[in-house]
Amino acid sequence: MKLSVREMAVFSMLGAVMYLSKMLMEWAPNIHLLGMFVVAFTVVYRAKALYPIYLFVLLTGTLNGFGTWWIPYLYIWTILWGVVMLIPRKLPQKVKNVLYVLVCSAHGFLFGVLYAPAQAIIFGLSFEGMIAWIIAGLPFDMIHGVSNLICGFLIMPIVYILQYMEKRN
Repeated sequence: MKLSVREMAVFSMLGAVMYLSKMLMEWAPNIHLLGMFVVAFTVVYRAKALYPIYLFVLLTGTLNGFGTWWIPYLYIWTILWGVVMLIPRKLPQKVKNVLYVLVCSAHGFLFGVLYAPAQAIIFGLSFEGMIAWIIAGLPFDMIHGVSNLICGFLIMPIVYILQYMEKRN
């Protein structure tokens, strides 16, 4: 996929906005706008949404350290992107709007489950140990899922703004 200079600039800014939003929300554990951004960028830019997503992942590792906690970031946001890519584009808009919010929320509720396999491999956990790790994180996943549900209502306004900006160029 060849990118224009304009696309490189836009995707760089979007990746930086993702990182900045995460840093601004550090005071509130598991409450952030990342899921909303991943869904919105995927709706507008489709496969090219991977550029700002992975710029965010790279910035996070570079500026916060490439620790073992970072390794799941290499796939966890791609799962959300992939699920959004699977939503048929020909569905009625109202149905898609609801699906986007539900997918964003589900990703938050399942974050610990998605994160767990990498942690199990890295730390040598048994299957039972991985399940215990998931159970211990359930309260945080509940917060994450509810906050993603609430933030999910910002998806379509962000999509409309991005589409408007794309049409202007």
